[in-house]
Amino acid sequence: MSEFRPGAKEEHRCGYVAIVGRPNVGKSTLLNHLLGRKLSITSRKPQTTRHTLLGLHTVDHVQAIFVDTPGIHIPNEREINRYMVRSATSILFDVDLVIMMIEEQRWTEEDDIVLRHVRETPVDVICVINKIDQMSDKAVLLPYMKEISDKADFKEIVPLSALKNDGVENLRNMILDRLPAGPHLFPSDQITDKSERFLVGEIIREKIMRRMGDEIPHRQTVVIESFELKSSIVHISAVIYVEREGQKAIVIGKKGAQLKIVGQDARKDIELLLDQKVMLRLWVKVKTGWTNSIHTLKHLGYD
Repeated sequence: MSEFRPGAKEEHRCGYVAIVGRPNVGKSTLLNHLLGRKLSITSRKPQTTRHTLLGLHTVDHVQAIFVDTPGIHIPNEREINRYMVRSATSILFDVDLVIMMIEEQRWTEEDDIVLRHVRETPVDVICVINKIDQMSDKAVLLPYMKEISDKADFKEIVPLSALKNDGVENLRNMILDRLPAGPHLFPSDQITDKSERFLVGEIIREKIMRRMGDEIPHRQTVVIESFELKSSIVHISAVIYVEREGQKAIVIGKKGAQLKIVGQDARKDIELLLDQKVMLRLWVKVKTGWTNSIHTLKHLGYD
């Protein structure tokens, strides 16, 4: 395989690249390092990513359109979980290359589910073994790669650490080198298909994911109600929806302390995103059963 060389005189190439895997395997962290900037929100909690999101990387004549996806998992009874799995699996037939992410020495039942979907895709698949920085004995890596190679016809098996940004450049070159010939589909300076309102909502949700316990992160969502520039300050109003009054009390905290910290943390990242001063107002409201209602999910942007 030839090494990708920025600036080389070649025909334009462009393609969609899906990043798929079970929850919490490092897909969003990998996307952020492939792009060289933070776009997808991240946390240590599974199912942080709920929507497919395009991250655009253009270098001279080559444009990679990365698709970050929710983790493919064993769907439970809740509609939001079924929505996330559908979102992740439905794009496998609309891309030019698939990156399947797994963890070092940890193959699970959910990896089997991902593999079943990946085997059906008609395009090339690269398997990424993530978190190799956590391996205590690197001597087991090659045998593990051989074990993985026997599971499917992967075109490449790439060990790396997305968190440490170790091996990501090598993967990026492999990806760019495999994209098909064709015109670029987005302007070279565009970085995503999502609006600033969407990205702001995701930043707020990330701060809640990182600060709260195990229950709240999966029962909350964020809706941006207003987004307006006034006198060089962006005024943003957002509602955090939860399912029960008890969850509302936890998010707000004693005398509003938790909500204040979430707002402060979110505002800093939003100001970096927008390159503007921000006035952020947050409210918490209860919408009973929103995670298990198709109608409510669509109303909240899960469509």
